[in-house]
Amino acid sequence: MKHDCHYHPGDPAKWHCSECQMHYCNRCMPDADTRQRQALCPKCSKGMRYLGAATEVVPFWQRIGAFFRYPFHTDPLIVIAICTLVPIIAPANLIGLLIWVVLALALFKYTYAVINRTAEGHLKPPPVSEAFSGSGFNIVILQLLVFVLMGALVTAAAMLGGSILMMLAIAFVVLGLPASIMVLAMERSVGAAVNPLNLAVLISRIGTPYFLLYGYLILLTLASGAAQDFAVTHFPLWVAQPLAGFLNSTFTLILFHMLGYLLFQYQEELGFAADLQDEEELASHQHRDRSSRLDADLDMNLKDGNYDRAQAILKEALKKERDDPRRLGQLYQLLTARNDVSELYRYHPRIMTWLADRNDGDGLNGLIKTLQTLEPNFQVDDADLALACAKALYHRQHFKPALRLLQDFHKRFPDSEQLAPAYLLAAQVLANGLQQWEKASAFLSYVQKRCSGHPAHKHIDVWLEQAQNREPLKGPKASFQIAE
Repeated sequence: MKHDCHYHPGDPAKWHCSECQMHYCNRCMPDADTRQRQALCPKCSKGMRYLGAATEVVPFWQRIGAFFRYPFHTDPLIVIAICTLVPIIAPANLIGLLIWVVLALALFKYTYAVINRTAEGHLKPPPVSEAFSGSGFNIVILQLLVFVLMGALVTAAAMLGGSILMMLAIAFVVLGLPASIMVLAMERSVGAAVNPLNLAVLISRIGTPYFLLYGYLILLTLASGAAQDFAVTHFPLWVAQPLAGFLNSTFTLILFHMLGYLLFQYQEELGFAADLQDEEELASHQHRDRSSRLDADLDMNLKDGNYDRAQAILKEALKKERDDPRRLGQLYQLLTARNDVSELYRYHPRIMTWLADRNDGDGLNGLIKTLQTLEPNFQVDDADLALACAKALYHRQHFKPALRLLQDFHKRFPDSEQLAPAYLLAAQVLANGLQQWEKASAFLSYVQKRCSGHPAHKHIDVWLEQAQNREPLKGPKASFQIAE
């Protein structure tokens, strides 16, 4: 059964809380330890079950092409070549027979490495060393024992019940063989692999797709037999033998890869969890990002309608990083949406600084209007901030709010070094924005008289002449950069 994230519909769930009956995706659990399969529920703080890739894996019937390409990677091709060509050149004696047996066992061992790695989420073939390393050959012995016991079952059925019972036993063995191989790969137990109850449980948990896969396997087996028969019939023996061996090995790897993928696809139903291991873009899923925990909590609380909690999270974050632009922006959006004027007023110096840094004159204009509902004569108490906000407002053609911030600048900030830039900007607002040339000239005359040390002082005459001629105030960009 596939589950989507409760908070991000369409995103596959990765974690499930049995206490809250909630499903979470990676975005909700950025601090989860996927390697150790450990995470606490954001709601109840209880341990959760890891779902792995169960909810996002592509169904096997959509990967048929990938299955057929699987044996043609470098590692499986090397294994197939060794196991196919070496027996041909081996001497035709006991040593040659021994080499043939060892290589057959190595190939069989490699097929089980394929099924195991695929079930764990490795969609790339195992390395060559998996076939020829000293360990792991016991799985080959176990599989041979399974074949012997299945043969004994068919023989016993024939002896006890005649041909009818024998045919039923053969039908059971043939139908249950893929399930038996998968159980043996998971359990490493002959008893489990031949237990009819285990096989029935696995088939029932997978359901109809098991029979669909079974149909593919039958077609695959028939295709392999037909290809080998064609090779033997139409080519000389020295060509047909290695070609038939190559085809047989290739189809065997495809078959075992498909069985492993079926385990991977239905991991949740079968009671284990595995993730895709070879895709580079999924490596981030394994990386624990505790810094994003706040974003996940904020997102979930907003979607749950817990706005007070979301606001508290942001305020707590701003206690640790007072001027964090990301958190200031999130708080501004939340407070604006909630029309929380008192909190907007409380945080207005930092929010206005954030808006000014972004040159968001529209946002500043809206914020000032909101603050004026609480304090009609609202003014900014910092000279640098007042000038920065006035510039942003001017560029967005909010001329009157910009002038209001610059009003009585020399009285409010008598010792500020921003006096000349502030009144030069006021002159621009009046002349270029409001076409009030006389008032613009008055501000320019004030700067000419009181701010003789400012670099723009030597150009005041040019601007005064422009104002008298009712022309837009423009000057050399090197010195007149107040609001250009």
